[in-house]
Amino acid sequence: MRIDGERESNNVEDRRGSGGGGMMGGKRGIGIGSIVIAAIAYFVFGINPMTTLSVVGGGSSQPTQQAPVVANSNDPLNKFAKVVMAQTEDAWTQAFKEQGKVYKPTKLVIFTGRTQTDCGPGDTAAGPFYCPADQNVYIDPQFYATLSKQLGASGDFARAYVLAHEVGHHVQNQLGIMDKMEQAKRKNPRAANQLSVRLELQADCFAGVWARRTENSRKVLEPGDLQEAMTAAAAVGDDKLQGSRARPESFTHGTSEQRMSWFKKGFEGGNMGNCNTFAGA
Repeated sequence: MRIDGERESNNVEDRRGSGGGGMMGGKRGIGIGSIVIAAIAYFVFGINPMTTLSVVGGGSSQPTQQAPVVANSNDPLNKFAKVVMAQTEDAWTQAFKEQGKVYKPTKLVIFTGRTQTDCGPGDTAAGPFYCPADQNVYIDPQFYATLSKQLGASGDFARAYVLAHEVGHHVQNQLGIMDKMEQAKRKNPRAANQLSVRLELQADCFAGVWARRTENSRKVLEPGDLQEAMTAAAAVGDDKLQGSRARPESFTHGTSEQRMSWFKKGFEGGNMGNCNTFAGA
């Protein structure tokens, strides 16, 4: 993926080295990584997945002060993140404009270990996630090592796909899709997992929309980039993560085939209209 000469976003906050710290109660974060880390913890290390996943939604309801921010402006990862976030900003600003709407960018928070969010404690074990309460995307770069070494999905565009997926959740929040889904869950709790799958697959599709629009306007893709994204999407499929113990009724993110299919659909069409995962079977 070509990033030289590309605009860098100002909406990236680097908290690495800040020491992490407290937490706040609020809405649960939504992410591509929580189920990944939980599955690895269970199937590889035998750790109860509920113990791992609890870090996303748990925590005190009492607010604490924000940890100090430490800038890493010369870090290659920081630069890469800023470029990808800038691309998402440009792509979604234009997409919203085409529908007579105004896109308000999310902020990416890079951290190590643990950090504060309005959705509870942000922890490395949760993987990348989006917090609807503060409208920020959070990631510990350690997830990229997990994605590459343990799940077999390496490459810069695999990392870009992860960020674009989380920004896709912000797009859903901006469009009111998340609120509608929560209402649907309250009306029919038994459909909660199915609704979660549809939400995640739509975020994959939105990542594909970002990729197409960015390629059309900037020509940033290099040979093998799309395959890197597809490999990453397949690596975090519920069936792939659960392996021989897969239980479809427990799926929350979709199968590998579904995740690849919806990313591809978003990329081929390049518009949100192709991403209605809530329609049909």
